[in-house]
Amino acid sequence: MMHTVGWLVGLLAAAVLMTPCSTAFAEDEDPVFEVHFSNGIVSPSVIEVPANTRFKLELHNDGSTPIEFESIPLRKEKVLAPGASSFLVFRSLSEGNYAFFDDFHLDMPPARLVAR
Repeated sequence: MMHTVGWLVGLLAAAVLMTPCSTAFAEDEDPVFEVHFSNGIVSPSVIEVPANTRFKLELHNDGSTPIEFESIPLRKEKVLAPGASSFLVFRSLSEGNYAFFDDFHLDMPPARLVAR
């Protein structure tokens, strides 16, 4: 009997741990902005985002070579293989301009996030 009770308590604990909490859904409500990279070209080259607000930046490598999203002022970087997609979540940005570039294609001009 004790074995059965222990098993049920373990099952209940696992169910509670696997249940998503309300904060897990908050990410879906964040504004989402897409950036496309293609062999050194970043599109759009200027992205307006809300200042002091959490948001998600979706990164898509549409080109045939790897890319690296790099931003020194934002302290973010992410490498994507050809055809890959990923994302970065920004908790909050103060108003301003933030440059970013493809570190594997330094011959191309940087793009920027403008937080307003």
